[in-house]
Amino acid sequence: MTSQVSDELLHIERAGWDSLCESTGADFYGELMLPDAVMVLANGMVMDRNTVVSALSESPPWRAYEISGVRLIVLDDDTAALVYTGTAYREGEEPAFVGAMSSVYHRVDGAWKLALYQQTRKPDQ
Repeated sequence: MTSQVSDELLHIERAGWDSLCESTGADFYGELMLPDAVMVLANGMVMDRNTVVSALSESPPWRAYEISGVRLIVLDDDTAALVYTGTAYREGEEPAFVGAMSSVYHRVDGAWKLALYQQTRKPDQ
């Protein structure tokens, strides 16, 4: 089961990053997030689902991303966390954003939903 859950959640994470590159993140995360879900960003902001949707509708797209060092923590059959290093690039000369990412998912009626997303900027490496 662990391998299947890991594959499913990593697929969702990649789809989320793809949506951020295609400027469709507002719709994607509006659907993916549980009604009371939050995102805790590297700048210290805590955003509820409505705030995330609003912010993503105005955010510039990412050009590319990488996911590495993936770890899965299974809490029960319907709850798991995916932890990884995310590296994202914008257009131009802006340096890459590199952070530790954690996404906690809960399965509702057979579909994984995002309950909590947290990112911590990694120091320059």
